Amino acid sequence: MCGPKFCSMKITQEVRDFARLQNQNADAFVAADTAEAGMKEMSEIYNETGRELYMGAGGREHD
Repeated sequence: MCGPKFCSMKITQEVRDFARLQNQNADAFVAADTAEAGMKEMSEIYNETGRELYMGAGGREHD
């Protein structure tokens, strides 16, 4: 079994397993403050642009 979803899930699980073996929280491997700030910024952009998930470029409805 392979595919983008499966592979990304496997990688995520491998990172969690590695973190557990290192006696650390898996969140410690991600700059949590930076990630939270980025998510907040993108959330603001999403709200400012009419809460549309997919936006086309150059006046097109979808890319």
